Amino acid sequence: MISPKMAKLISYMPDSFVKYMSKAVLNHIIKKYADINIYGGENLKSIKGPVIFICNHLSNSDALILNKVLEAQDVTFVAGVKLSENATTNLGINIIKTTPVRPNTADKEGIEKIIKIVKGGGNILLFPEGTRSRTGSMIQAKKGILLIAKVTKVPIVPIGIWGTEKLLPIAKDGDMASEKFSYSKIGVSIGDAMEIPKRLQGEDKVQYETRALNTMMKEIAKLIPEEYKGEYKD
Repeated sequence: MISPKMAKLISYMPDSFVKYMSKAVLNHIIKKYADINIYGGENLKSIKGPVIFICNHLSNSDALILNKVLEAQDVTFVAGVKLSENATTNLGINIIKTTPVRPNTADKEGIEKIIKIVKGGGNILLFPEGTRSRTGSMIQAKKGILLIAKVTKVPIVPIGIWGTEKLLPIAKDGDMASEKFSYSKIGVSIGDAMEIPKRLQGEDKVQYETRALNTMMKEIAKLIPEEYKGEYKD
């Protein structure tokens, strides 16, 4: 297991070496600690792109696992800027394609970058909940996905993930640098592509956005075990 001190040391090295070392270290960690089981992998074969992948969020290890599962899809992950400010999580940023956003803000620049990637033909993955769930089950999603989906008009592919909350548990003190990997069985389930729901006649903006967001999140909930559904249990 790499220590925060070693992670910081690696971050001071030349970029090419940092990327090489980061990839080697994280591949070793995943091989040692993660037993990954993929369901619905056949759904990836029909994806032409660009698409928006959406997934529930349990751990800082989610993107590491999903990057491996979606390797052939060449995905850009939407990541909070805080991840690049921490030496340990920055290792992941060095090997995963990301575009930064500032969570819980009206980050116009960040959203514009996401839209530009999709309109340029790239696939993106974002976590609509906006943050990792501290309960181990789904929490209420933010509305940012709705704007991106409406502007880009591309298919949305739901993904459900579970077990990563044990692979890299959230530190109780909130210090991401102190988080440590533990062995865990991981499940990743790929759903069918969907379109953003259309607005119904007589439906006001709030009603429409609530229904559209719930519809998309419940597609994720269908893919995960009951105890992970949280806010989106039927």
